[in-house]
Amino acid sequence: MFSPRGTPSSGRRQAPRTGARKSGLLFSPRRSAVTARSTPTRVQSHAVVDSYHFDVQIFGSSLPVRVMEALTMADVDDQISVKVEASGWAWMVCGERLIIWKVSQTSVAKLSVCKDLQLPSSEFVYSADLISITSSSPLDSAPTQAISALAVSPDGSARFWPSLAHDGTYTETSLDLGGHVCNYVAAVKGGSFIVSSYRGHLLRLAPDSSGKLHQRPVQQGQGMLSGIGRRVSSLFGIRGQPADLTVFSVLWVKETGCLYSLGSCGLSKWEVDENGETQVLSWSTNQIITDSITDAIWDSESNYSEIKKGVKVSYLDMQYSKAGLVVLAAAWHPGDTPCVAYFCLVTLAESTAPSPDLLTVEVTKYNPPFQSEEELQKTRLVLPDPSSPAAYLYNEELVFTCSTGAGRGGLAEEKISFSSPGDRIRGGGVCAGLPVFFSQNSGLVAVLARESASLLPETMEDSLCTSVAGPEGTPFETPPKTHMVAQEDRTKLLKQAFLQFCRHDPVGAQSMVDELFPSDGEGAAELDAVVTQIDLDLVDDFPACDPRWAESVPDEGAGFTLTSLILLHQLEDKMKAHRCLMDFLLQTGLLDRLTSTAVHMSPMATRLLLCEHAEKLSAAIVLKNHHAKHPELVNTAILSALKKSNTDIPSNLTPADVFFREVSQISSIFECLLDEEEKALKEHSDAARWAEVVLNVNDIVKDMLQAAAQYRETKASLYRAPENCSPEPEYIPWTASGGAGGVRTVIMRQHELILHAAYPHADVEVRAVLSEQLVALLDSLLSGYVAQLTSLRRAGHQERYVTLENEYTQKRSELLAPLLELGQHQWVAALAEKYCDFDILVQLCERTDNQSRLQQYMVKFADQNFADFLFRWYMEKGKRGKLLSQPIATHQQLASFLQAHDHLSWLHDIHVQDYQRAHRTLYSQANTETRYFSKKKTLLALSKLTALVSDMPEAVHRRQLNDIVEQERFLLHQETLPKQLLDEKQLDPDSMPLLSPRNLIEVSKPQNILCSCTSSSFLSLYVCLFLVSSCTSAMRTVEPTSTTSRKLSICWSTWRRRTRLILMP
Repeated sequence: MFSPRGTPSSGRRQAPRTGARKSGLLFSPRRSAVTARSTPTRVQSHAVVDSYHFDVQIFGSSLPVRVMEALTMADVDDQISVKVEASGWAWMVCGERLIIWKVSQTSVAKLSVCKDLQLPSSEFVYSADLISITSSSPLDSAPTQAISALAVSPDGSARFWPSLAHDGTYTETSLDLGGHVCNYVAAVKGGSFIVSSYRGHLLRLAPDSSGKLHQRPVQQGQGMLSGIGRRVSSLFGIRGQPADLTVFSVLWVKETGCLYSLGSCGLSKWEVDENGETQVLSWSTNQIITDSITDAIWDSESNYSEIKKGVKVSYLDMQYSKAGLVVLAAAWHPGDTPCVAYFCLVTLAESTAPSPDLLTVEVTKYNPPFQSEEELQKTRLVLPDPSSPAAYLYNEELVFTCSTGAGRGGLAEEKISFSSPGDRIRGGGVCAGLPVFFSQNSGLVAVLARESASLLPETMEDSLCTSVAGPEGTPFETPPKTHMVAQEDRTKLLKQAFLQFCRHDPVGAQSMVDELFPSDGEGAAELDAVVTQIDLDLVDDFPACDPRWAESVPDEGAGFTLTSLILLHQLEDKMKAHRCLMDFLLQTGLLDRLTSTAVHMSPMATRLLLCEHAEKLSAAIVLKNHHAKHPELVNTAILSALKKSNTDIPSNLTPADVFFREVSQISSIFECLLDEEEKALKEHSDAARWAEVVLNVNDIVKDMLQAAAQYRETKASLYRAPENCSPEPEYIPWTASGGAGGVRTVIMRQHELILHAAYPHADVEVRAVLSEQLVALLDSLLSGYVAQLTSLRRAGHQERYVTLENEYTQKRSELLAPLLELGQHQWVAALAEKYCDFDILVQLCERTDNQSRLQQYMVKFADQNFADFLFRWYMEKGKRGKLLSQPIATHQQLASFLQAHDHLSWLHDIHVQDYQRAHRTLYSQANTETRYFSKKKTLLALSKLTALVSDMPEAVHRRQLNDIVEQERFLLHQETLPKQLLDEKQLDPDSMPLLSPRNLIEVSKPQNILCSCTSSSFLSLYVCLFLVSSCTSAMRTVEPTSTTSRKLSICWSTWRRRTRLILMP
């Protein structure tokens, strides 16, 4: 988020390029430099000033004669100030003389509008910021008579010209600025103006039809919050104005209709319409900005806490970009030797609650020696395109090109000096979308990036140029025939095509690409390997242009650490080079042709491997920042990593230089950090000491993994596979690598170490931090599993998918369960919800008896059948009472679930009063029950009861009841068997099996019954009569000639005979 402070460039300067662009619509031949008090003339020249990356060209046609006269007559010490507007108008203030003219944007001089006006007398010096013009129609096309102008003297005298066509007609009024000096005038909506003083007095000036100015204070803290107390309004971001306010910069943004003021109390914003203005924000942003700048510049210092107290920050200018407001600030520390002013660009995204997360701090490489705060205030900011990060700083002596750091692209950082005799930059602005500056000697000039200037950082380009050199040290000019090119040569040639692309020669780059890798597929087999090698060369590049790699480590005793900043810039340059390579692959069509590359003997999508390189760069930048904060810990781990890899450390380099050079191996630091952590736990009995080590290791690993994941997530569209591409191999992110030293293995090891070695001995405060850190690590581990599983969701990988999913489910449970046992419910819930660990979620709700949360999960995870999981969990745990006591909202889901569980579904049906369904279920179970007598009897009884209370049709009701009665009548025969007979057959009345008619006949043979009956028992007679009756009924239902009929007839005859014997006296 924050970029480190810049350091002065290495001093390696090449001869300026003198190739000139053709003069066209906007640019006329350059003027030659002239001495002071001479008239600028239009003489062709190759360059206004020397520059390596930029062309400085005359903008527009000749200056008006009055402007050139004013420059000629001005004394050397006269204050000259110029402002250029996007509308094409410009004005110059020279003493008390105001000249307003329309810039002609053609190279041919034409008659143009130019007005010479007299300003009110003042004891203070005027500046162009105290002048503004307006019109009821667009200024770029408005006629002169429709344009009005306002000039305000520093001491508050306002002069208004209703029409520039009548420059002798004006009105004057004295403004109530509280006795303070005016510092800003802007034309806003409705033909009115905003005037500001250094002490924050804001006035709205509006002319009437006669040209008379009417003034009123700008409304402060108005809108729906007006009238409420200061304490309450501060809660909504509206603060009162302090008496000692100092305004640094005021900005009117025409595109949004908003006015901004940056002062000592912070940033204020008004929404302005034709009739009024509403203050919508007033935030104390200064401390956040100051802290962020201080962190970006000095946080690598060992005595950072002391340095932070003495840092001074001066706010210089403010401009609008689509990424947010860009504030130009300069920071210095009086105790530094030498004392350097660091110019920074701070992009502040608008929000109702500003925080460091909304800031982007870009520390430029413009770091002049600090002279005075007054000198710093002379530097201003120009942003030509609100959607671009390109930025220009300027003062009287130079223009410095740089980037806001809030977007892709930007400019090469270069100082363009206007140092010819008598030359000064008198002002600037934006016109025709270009940065335009007013040179004392050359007039209006525009600064344009050379088309041949490379997109690559200078050091990276030099390394690439070296790597593509031919046998004699010169680059390949044209690629040889494809069939003759070895892979090594293909790599060099594609690097050269990449260099051409970066030097704004896309046609030449595309031609080389087409020759190397034609669309017919020739050479395509090597494409992935070549692209991978180039990207690997970029991220592991030897910083050949860093003199420390050729000479020695610089002296770090000058008050600040250059080595740390150099390493950070090297890593950032590598990231820029990687982005340029991705643009190259995309623009030349190679990106969509990439397939897969072998990584550790396994295939991997080449695009994702390129993404992995960038992720490791992001992680390396984070590690370098931690290196500055915890040098002892990180240095020890770096030495251990280099020792394990048998890497030599040259005497003129530090271990950090060597380690951070090979970014592709950055993950080797993790295992070494854990080794140092375990050593500290064993060696230090002091809890505070080992706790510090554990917490620091957790922070480093966590932040590195999160940086990698954030890059992967935010840049996913760049590395996404094209549509209709062939299936890709399994994707294992480097943050999810297993095996010895793998990140997944490291996190599992850290999980065990925290829970068993650190957590039990930590105090409450440390435990809270440990838990939070551990959850972040587990989040990284589980997200790796998810990415891996996602890559396997395609045909042909089902078996591997199931295996990995089982492993993932098991690991997830093993990792989260200990946290649940420790009572870390909030963190457990967060992870379990994110990764859909329903078992942990149910356990959590059961432990906390939180049924409402369970219901929320049923809604949240409805598409993943959370309800079914919950019901099944209750079944497995034997909690059937909870299963059947679900809220009404889940009854339908429960009913669907219980369809496969008939033994419980009838209970739910009775609960919801669906007696007919309950009857059908019970009746069906009773008919299918063939094992237990008592169960069948119970099911029949319950079936009869539910039938009796159901609302089934009468005919069905009668038929069902009759059938149940018949079955109960049959069961009655088994139920009334003599106890002696049951004992003899070893049948328990409570658990005896259900006897079929055949078995019942067998058990009820007359000899068995007679043997078991007393002399007064007539049970045997009853049984015989029943069996005769049963045989008679059965014979009626079968064919008379069938085998079954014959058997039944024999049984009927036998039992009839037995009955007669019993009845005989």
